[in-house]
Amino acid sequence: MTLEILINAAPRETRAAVLESGVLQEIYIERTERRGLVSNLYKGRVSRVLPGMQAAFVDIGLERTAFLHVADIAYSHPENTVVSLPAVDDIRRLVSQGDDILVQVIKDPIGTKGARLTTFVALPSRYLVYMPRGDGIGVSARIEEESERQRLKEAISALRSDAHGGYIVRTAAQGATVESLREDISYLDKLWTHVRRSSTQSETGKVVHEDLPLTLRLLRDELGRGVGRVVVDSPAEYQRMIEFAKVFVPGNPTRIELYTGTRPVFDLHGIEEEISRALERKVPLKSGGHLIIDQTEAMTTIDVNTGAYVGHRNLEETIFRTNLEAAVAIARQLRLRNLGGIIIIDFIDMKDEPHKKQVLAALERALAGDRAQTHIVSLSPLGLVEMTRKRTRESLEHQLCEPCPTCEGRGFVKTAETVCHEIFREIVRQSRQFVSRELLILGHQDVVDRLLDDESATLAELEAQVGRPIRLQVEALYTVDQYDVVLV
Repeated sequence: MTLEILINAAPRETRAAVLESGVLQEIYIERTERRGLVSNLYKGRVSRVLPGMQAAFVDIGLERTAFLHVADIAYSHPENTVVSLPAVDDIRRLVSQGDDILVQVIKDPIGTKGARLTTFVALPSRYLVYMPRGDGIGVSARIEEESERQRLKEAISALRSDAHGGYIVRTAAQGATVESLREDISYLDKLWTHVRRSSTQSETGKVVHEDLPLTLRLLRDELGRGVGRVVVDSPAEYQRMIEFAKVFVPGNPTRIELYTGTRPVFDLHGIEEEISRALERKVPLKSGGHLIIDQTEAMTTIDVNTGAYVGHRNLEETIFRTNLEAAVAIARQLRLRNLGGIIIIDFIDMKDEPHKKQVLAALERALAGDRAQTHIVSLSPLGLVEMTRKRTRESLEHQLCEPCPTCEGRGFVKTAETVCHEIFREIVRQSRQFVSRELLILGHQDVVDRLLDDESATLAELEAQVGRPIRLQVEALYTVDQYDVVLV
């Protein structure tokens, strides 16, 4: 499997596409006015403490206050160094209204919800993640060789300046020299010292430390996964990435290339089409089947259909093949659309137990490459799979789209026939309450056409009933279910 990153850098928007074997798997979008907040450190002030929820709301200078749960609050020892989570059942023992605290964003504001915070600070470098308020040394599960895991643990244990704070060894550290690890620890120590100093000098609600921009963040976080090539179409961004790589990823075999072609780099690799398809509700499968993906406030539902696929053997085999293909497609769509939270997958009902197990296994294998944490519950008798996927930022749909102003996100509008009957009821209501010479109906072209055609007899009867003429007028800016009854 070959990994590539394509970067399209515009003046106020940067987009990055992660490709595995030439197939788009993830898309990142960062806009100047809406940069992601995850990993940013803020000096916040506790605005409310809610003992019933065991949580607090913290003002960090954003439009909405951020959310801090008791499980995400570190407990400071008197020396203000080693910090652990005590067994407390009352958040009021940890924070009070008006307290100023250093917090880190672990989840961007999503929809109507504010950002999610923690006081367990995590500072990443190319090989390590330093947790000044944690303890112990952990090693990425992707480093499987036990001897290498032990080597890295012993090296970090010997190199860290004191017993305070914890470290997580990232996948990129596999094979790293002791000198490289020492440089990372030195960098992280200096960064934490800078953060602590800035937190005491900064005003409440201000950023104390901001994470790297998208392009540099990708270099820091993705190169350890074996990315073979990074292509960027901006000379300025290319230069900045080259300088960053020289300092933070020296000797890495990854090639950073400047794209100078006349055709946009995303168009050349079909990324624009993939993004457009990722916003559609229906996802076609190669066999002829398809998925239907619906996002709601509470969860995302995915329905699997055989569609035009009729198979070659029998019905059970057709269903099994469709579900297998759907399992792989679903895992890709979750990453591509960045869908998170509760996800319900409605696979086509299968009678054969081995088939059910194989479909679940296929879904688990396909999700293995997803860096977001996922948890799958067994297949239910109805063919439903319940799963969760950790959500830290807005989905692709929420980043690029907004609810339709016509249907207000419902996904449907009233028919012209329904609106006509509403107008008839409104005419009767208005005529009984107010005196006028005539009634003027303002409405959409389709509604007016129906009133003049299919409902003309009803309209004539209504004129006779209310005893005054009814005029119709088309309003070009009205939607189908928008109308007015005006007394003249």
